Amino acid sequence: MTTPRALVLAGFGLNCEFETAHALALAGAEARRVHISDLTGAPGRPATETLDGYQILVFDGGFSWADDHGAGVLLATRLGNHLGDQIRDFLDRGGLVLGICNGFQALVNLGLLPMLDGAWERSVALMNNDCGNFQDRWVRLAAEGESRCLFTRGLTGLELPIRHGEGKFTAPPAVLQRLEDQGLVALRYAGASGQPAGGRWPANPNGSAHDIAGICDPSGRVFGLMPHPEGFYRLSQHPDWTLIRERARRRGRELDPQEPGAGLIIFQNAVAAARGE
Repeated sequence: MTTPRALVLAGFGLNCEFETAHALALAGAEARRVHISDLTGAPGRPATETLDGYQILVFDGGFSWADDHGAGVLLATRLGNHLGDQIRDFLDRGGLVLGICNGFQALVNLGLLPMLDGAWERSVALMNNDCGNFQDRWVRLAAEGESRCLFTRGLTGLELPIRHGEGKFTAPPAVLQRLEDQGLVALRYAGASGQPAGGRWPANPNGSAHDIAGICDPSGRVFGLMPHPEGFYRLSQHPDWTLIRERARRRGRELDPQEPGAGLIIFQNAVAAARGE
């Protein structure tokens, strides 16, 4: 069984590369953190790394270029200008792309999501949260069973942390309808019952249209989401961990703090898809 290789972007304000690479390694990938300048080059410094030999590319979370000109805008511009052809080749050979939070914002700005009709164009946006401030907490999510997304296979509902100020998903009505009709909505913000939040705050933390928390492209191989799956790769990361452990003990089961969290499933699905499983 081959071990997929994953490239996790680093540098210029991205700050989730260590835990993202760790989650990928736990899921069975060989993960490398690579500085953006090693891929794109810099003044007086040629590129030293390419996407060749990788099967998974991760745009991880953080505040690239301090979100100057908008979240993910400068990251998308730099990669589009210097790495566009490599990314196209990467996709053509069946590579998987995951964008988390700031990475999702960059994918949207780059035009890699939702890539309707295969076009690299910006047709959706992630805007300032309706609540008017940065949201840093955990949310419930409902996974769309009919979605094409390879990363969310087998998921029905889960909880993940969010930390963003520009997470409101919006698009023209015609584009939203196409996302729904083509099964490109992968995750929605949900209430306590597990049903979509219906736009209500705080279950929908940012005012996203249709409660959308994550979407994929028509191939299902490019996926972006605002919540952080790398923030829940082990069960003891959950804020209710001690309560979860005590309830299990009262049922006669002792939980291992290292038991996988629900977020790890997203990385395990990526590794399985990269293996062709």
